[in-house]
Amino acid sequence: MTILLTGGSRGKTSSRIARLLAQADIPFVVASRTVYDKVPYVQAQFDWEDKTTYSKLFADAKAKTGKPVSAVYLVPLENKNVGQQLRDFIDVAVKENNVSRIVLLSAASVEKGSFGWGEGHEHLVKLHEEVGLEYAVLRPSWFQENFSEFIYLPHIKNEGKIYSAMQDGPLPLISADDIAAVAFRTLTDPRPHNTDYILLGPTNWTYDEVAKILSDVVGKPITHVKQSKEEQVKFFISAGMREEYAHLMADLEAEYVASGAEGQLSSNAVVKVTGRPPKGFVEFALKNRQVWV
Repeated sequence: MTILLTGGSRGKTSSRIARLLAQADIPFVVASRTVYDKVPYVQAQFDWEDKTTYSKLFADAKAKTGKPVSAVYLVPLENKNVGQQLRDFIDVAVKENNVSRIVLLSAASVEKGSFGWGEGHEHLVKLHEEVGLEYAVLRPSWFQENFSEFIYLPHIKNEGKIYSAMQDGPLPLISADDIAAVAFRTLTDPRPHNTDYILLGPTNWTYDEVAKILSDVVGKPITHVKQSKEEQVKFFISAGMREEYAHLMADLEAEYVASGAEGQLSSNAVVKVTGRPPKGFVEFALKNRQVWV
């Protein structure tokens, strides 16, 4: 088989899945808008916003590996057209290129059939029922790595502050390593999973508690600055986030997480799929201490 990973060689989950596939000696291609030098993996160009690149991607992947793509890991682009882009890409993969398995990265807060990623989830289930497509939808909570590989990082390091609109909402923060481990299994297991998995870390944390943990680990004061939704939109945009994605993220923070909804979720999917418990946030913070120093 050849596995196609969208999300790029620098994506939080795709980069980790790539390492697991390389260790298992399974052929794969990493697809993104940019092909980087010094990346030790086979790469191909692909742009979610350019439909003409969809079919070409599968041809390029086959040419580069000598084998057609049999499974795909989808990391959608965050924009207002994401639902249609997912349906179009999935159709090209399944109906034109005989892809037999697709794993979609969604989010814990996004139900099947709801906006964006949920539309892709719904389409996968539809094709499973119609043509036997094998699928899995991964619905993680917020990433632990948001503090080490995301917009929050420079403000933690330089200002000792975490800006959010989450207020006192609890989050079962999950490691991208655990998401990648589940993705690896759902992409490669002989028996298809054909379901969605809510992926959670072992403990709920508020951002005040996260700030306290990071303060203790780093050895300097780090505080959580509680912002309004409007302030958080401006913060995200000033940090380089697309405007429509900034509004989506701020909405989720202020209206979903702040309400406590994410903290009410329950799931043992990580241990069920991988055979080991998910990594905790304190373990993550200790491991990554030098990032914030």
